[in-house]
Amino acid sequence: MLDVTVIEDPEAAAVCLDPIRAGLLAELAAGPASAAMLAGKVDLPRQKVNYHLKALERHGLVELAGERRKGNVTERLMRATAASYVISPLALASVQPDPDRFRDQLSARWLLALGARLVRDAGSLVTGAAKARKRLATYALDGEVRFASAADRAAFVEELTAGVSALIRKYDAPGAESGRDHRIVVALHPTLKPTGADGPAPVSGPEPTP
Repeated sequence: MLDVTVIEDPEAAAVCLDPIRAGLLAELAAGPASAAMLAGKVDLPRQKVNYHLKALERHGLVELAGERRKGNVTERLMRATAASYVISPLALASVQPDPDRFRDQLSARWLLALGARLVRDAGSLVTGAAKARKRLATYALDGEVRFASAADRAAFVEELTAGVSALIRKYDAPGAESGRDHRIVVALHPTLKPTGADGPAPVSGPEPTP
């Protein structure tokens, strides 16, 4: 089972957003179970649970974990394919946020657009790396800071901008033919090649980590 997986397909997103199916996913993330076992937990008939499980299975959200005999019946034990799921903006490709449309470093909505793009790109990179059977070179920095005043916060932003900009200038090599572009939003990942309104191109060859 994966720790987290990104859902890019609109139909798969619609399937997992159904409250009943989301509840079944949560149950199966805790461990394998049959339709009969789940029926009592979600207060639904076994046949209806089976119907929902088949919909989840068609979209790769659950998978067969094994089978067991119970009397004259063979029960299928299902499990979630991931402990948690994230829906990519690609599921709504025509209306996904575009941080290049309006750039304002002090705007919370621009921050949200950047976050959405990060989810989209990271999801596509992870999917491509899995298909290519390669590790993916990424980096993220996570921390917390308490500012004593608004002035301190402004000073921090100014120093952070100057420091990161200096690093970018130092290491940027636009003329390197064998180099690879990366995007940084206090996170680092290979840049995806744009393909237009439908989203980024699939990852053809993620570079392995050392």
